[in-house]
Amino acid sequence: MIVRHSAIGESSSCSALRCSARVGVLGRPGALARTLLAAAMCLAAASADAQSKIKVGFMLPYTGTYAALGTAIENGFRLYVQEQGGKLGGRELEYFKVDDESEPSKAVDNINKLIKRDNVDVVVGTVHSGVVMAMAKVAKDTNTLLVIPNAGARAVTGPMCAPNIFRSSFSNWQPGYAMGKVAGERGAKKVATITWKYAAGDESVQGFKDGIAASGGQVVTELTLPFPNVEFQALLTEIAAAKPDAVYAFFAGGGAVKFVKDYAAAGLNKTIPLYGPGFLTDGTLEAQGEAAQGLLTTLHYADGLTNAKDKAFRADYNKAYKAAPDVYAVQGYDAAQLLNTGLTAVKGDVAKRDELVAAMEKARIDSPRGSFTLSKAHDPVQDIYLRKVVGTENRYEGVAVKALAEPSPGCKM
Repeated sequence: MIVRHSAIGESSSCSALRCSARVGVLGRPGALARTLLAAAMCLAAASADAQSKIKVGFMLPYTGTYAALGTAIENGFRLYVQEQGGKLGGRELEYFKVDDESEPSKAVDNINKLIKRDNVDVVVGTVHSGVVMAMAKVAKDTNTLLVIPNAGARAVTGPMCAPNIFRSSFSNWQPGYAMGKVAGERGAKKVATITWKYAAGDESVQGFKDGIAASGGQVVTELTLPFPNVEFQALLTEIAAAKPDAVYAFFAGGGAVKFVKDYAAAGLNKTIPLYGPGFLTDGTLEAQGEAAQGLLTTLHYADGLTNAKDKAFRADYNKAYKAAPDVYAVQGYDAAQLLNTGLTAVKGDVAKRDELVAAMEKARIDSPRGSFTLSKAHDPVQDIYLRKVVGTENRYEGVAVKALAEPSPGCKM
């Protein structure tokens, strides 16, 4: 097992040992001067180590379906760091980047580039749930601090939960459950679901099934296709033939753009309401255009929130990047904020892992989404909002579920 140590803890300790060894020569002629010089050199080395940069590794999608999401996450993270004067816990950062390509088969090699080659102190990533599953296993095995700014794979904070793994985003179950509650309350009794066949899709649909069951409805048709396939026509034909009361769809990025446009082109939006988690319309509305108008989604962020933090965040993000922020930018911002809580508690000494983790666990994050805390399994306990697409906004309609916690089945922490 490879155990990560910070440069501060390791180098300071070695310097102290070298100093002790040299002090042992005091009884010999001229030894005092040499020992004082050696001690001064040791102190200087320790001081230099204390000022070294914290190494942050971004493992995010920078190409492909989720490229825009990865960029928004990094932008949000860097914005928070800029607000802190370029430092977290009083120390400057050095960044390392790996494009994960949203490819689970490459995940182990990619995260090991950051851990073994670059010797990072913390990994921030990723978007794809299949990729994060492999990342979490490596992080757990090597005791590397991992902050997840998007991927909602439940197993990561369920059976795979660990003290060094945190999430600043959501679990796939959370927005799905909230949308199920809303759909049931709006009278949907028999619903069809459609998603890519992978962890995020399966878990989102499970959340929806749990939510609609709690509101008196049920899922009667479950349709899937391989990720990142976007040939929807045959499945849309099945939906039209089944005539459900509503459809729940989980897609994101380019896939979400095409699905919403194809759904509208088939005329289904006129007769069968389309619901989804917020990823269906977040960061995609300009491309979806008229096809998305009026869609209802649920998520832990929305346009038109009235808290002061969000107003300041949106203005600062727009100024820095000449673009409106979305939920992915918020999650990146809060990943940095969560990390800063731990680093501040230990004054930047990442070797003090237990104290760092304890501070992160107790954090109350003043997020643009509204303040949130963490569950015992290190998932956000947060409000899930109902949003409606109006123009290019996912406009706030109300709170779908207040302070919703991921159940985290299987977590033994």
